Amino acid sequence: MTESVLDYMTRLGQAARSASRVLARASTAQKNRALHAAAAALDAARVALTAANELDLAAARASGLEPAMVDRLALTPARIDGMIEGLRQVANLADPVGAIRDMSYRPSGIQVGKMRVPLGVIGIVYESRPNVTIDAASLCLKSGNATILRGGSEAIHSNRAIAVCIQRGLAEAGLPAAAVQVVETTDRAAVGALITMPEFVDVIVPRGGKGLIERISRDARVPVIKHLDGICHVYVDAHADLPKAQAIAFNAKTYRYGICGAMETLLVDQAIAADFLPGMAEQLRAKGVELRGCAVTCGLIEATPAIEDDWHTEYLAAILSIRVVEGLDQAIEHINHYGSHHTDSIVTEHQGQARRFIAEVDSSSVMLNTPTCFADGFEYGLGAEIGISTDKLHARGPVGLEGLTCEKYVVIGDGQLRGQTA
Repeated sequence: MTESVLDYMTRLGQAARSASRVLARASTAQKNRALHAAAAALDAARVALTAANELDLAAARASGLEPAMVDRLALTPARIDGMIEGLRQVANLADPVGAIRDMSYRPSGIQVGKMRVPLGVIGIVYESRPNVTIDAASLCLKSGNATILRGGSEAIHSNRAIAVCIQRGLAEAGLPAAAVQVVETTDRAAVGALITMPEFVDVIVPRGGKGLIERISRDARVPVIKHLDGICHVYVDAHADLPKAQAIAFNAKTYRYGICGAMETLLVDQAIAADFLPGMAEQLRAKGVELRGCAVTCGLIEATPAIEDDWHTEYLAAILSIRVVEGLDQAIEHINHYGSHHTDSIVTEHQGQARRFIAEVDSSSVMLNTPTCFADGFEYGLGAEIGISTDKLHARGPVGLEGLTCEKYVVIGDGQLRGQTA
């Protein structure tokens, strides 16, 4: 008898719940052993990984997948190196599980503090990037969580090959295979089942396009950690060092077009726009970036007139919107209105302007004299990240080990009874 998608996902959920209890009590040494063993397995499986990825890439190109998505799908030698390094970095990070803080005596004589504990079972739904399989697995494992990974159908061969390496690592450490499960079916009904199983799944983390995340946010019966868009800004202040600003803005846009931390809108103070924009535009055009600008911008450089939708758009491509603003107030107003609360940066040598920007811009990461593409778990010292959250509850910004745990109260006494003086 063929197993239904619902029955299959229920079986995965039950196995994950059982595995989560084993992981919650696993030692740091045991978890690290699994991570190092998985890294070694990846290194040994480079040929198999590349062959599997080529199947996905060929199918993606044949189906007309957008270039930015094809780029995200590719497992280049450098990205395989990155996955291996990511596993090793996570193994070297401090284990948050079991840490107790703020123990203090109360007037009754009891001690009260907080202990950091795993969330339990985490479901990850993602598109294109097969390296997310390793990022998610490593962080969930180190933080003591079981995980169910549902990658996109376009990366199914790559994800299966990566899963084999993860399973070798778990086996080497004596941890249950269900600690990390990659969903084998490409049926979209699997996602619907995963996000509506609160009895088995504690948190859902979606990583992908806006449509996917909107669907999961709307339909999930499980708490979701998410961000919808990465509409990131760099504001070049009147007090900026212009050569520094040009280098920062160029890096923020062109480091990689397809990442959520790429700059999508450049804001420039009107006081320095005439000095700054011509050179900036020349450098961007030489790189092949299409420029869309406000009326003032179009009067200073060659650019396509921007429309209202441009300020709301995450391009994930070689396209940049540029607006000349009247000063810091208008820059902050623009970012808080059009931005996605992801990552925004100011370039300035004026301490007061910098402090106001940092305090008033309502984003999960706010930067000074730094390109927005630094919004990344590796760069923040978190190791591989599970995703970036623009929510304000539980976790915000890049979500690493600590973001995959929560706290419970620990109360210690020595026979004290309530209503009696210590």
